[in-house]
Amino acid sequence: MSRTLDFKQYLGGANNVQMLEMLPEHQRTFTYNYDTDITNYNFTANYSSVVVDAITYNINDGTPNFAASNVIGYVGAISTTVPAGNMVKTNASAGLIDFTIPKNRYTGPLIPDARTNVVITIMEFTWENTIPTVNTFDSHRWAIIERYSADVTAGNPTGDGSFVAITTTGV
Repeated sequence: MSRTLDFKQYLGGANNVQMLEMLPEHQRTFTYNYDTDITNYNFTANYSSVVVDAITYNINDGTPNFAASNVIGYVGAISTTVPAGNMVKTNASAGLIDFTIPKNRYTGPLIPDARTNVVITIMEFTWENTIPTVNTFDSHRWAIIERYSADVTAGNPTGDGSFVAITTTGV
């Protein structure tokens, strides 16, 4: 039996995921406050873009609903590293760091106002505290729905040359 991953299975649960809708050519900066000295923390980030077969929206508040969404493939590299310059310790002793989600995460075609074959970039921002005897790691994930703009080629992302269909084999 072959089936695709649903979106919740792909993310591994949604407890630590923030949803955004962005145009691919835009970037956005968030300030994280750890409320402790982060001088000895290491920060990294990476992302990949998946294609989801369909999404719906809550008619009351407009939030995306992935209850029946399945990941059907990915586009571009399996994992792309975010440049270190997108993670700036603005005040290490106070625990402040700016993390910038980079622009041009996905540069292929997008369907205007898509509800099917939607590209979602999963961005993981990771930190490592190197002070304890055993280093501690944690991360925060962003799910960015990539939206069409005039700067993007209109088209189906499954027709992009970098699209790779994925399935899982079940018992």
